[in-house]
Amino acid sequence: MRPKLAAPLLTAASAVLALSGCGGGSSPASPSASVPTPAPASDTRTIQEDPSFSATIQEIFVRRSCASGSCHGAALAAGLDLRSEAAYTALVGVTATSEPILRVIPGDPDNSYLVMKLEGRQSVGVRMPLGFAPLDEVDLTNIRNWIAQSAKNN
Repeated sequence: MRPKLAAPLLTAASAVLALSGCGGGSSPASPSASVPTPAPASDTRTIQEDPSFSATIQEIFVRRSCASGSCHGAALAAGLDLRSEAAYTALVGVTATSEPILRVIPGDPDNSYLVMKLEGRQSVGVRMPLGFAPLDEVDLTNIRNWIAQSAKNN
């Protein structure tokens, strides 16, 4: 009796397993169709060879809260204003207040104080952004690439 009962159960189990891989089809009439969700904006960021200051670098300062009121916004921590109307002139060719190093040396990211602070290589103070996670590879590389490409005001 068991062999006769086992065959229908195996057939039914095989059918269920075979059909379970068919769910989530792209047919709009299918109630189980999954709708793809767009990737978060941060996932669309890419490393750029020649990033724009206004479109890429300033966006990093804003997104990471560096240009906020309590940091390098209205509070002007370390005398640095990273708000969009002032950031470029406050960075490029300007000596840092805490060390006698230029904040941004066009063409030289390794010796630019901005990069030193973002990488935690400074000898005074702490790594930036203060109180937040360090910049990821995309943001840091874009800042380094912007400086390497002469720190253009574009």
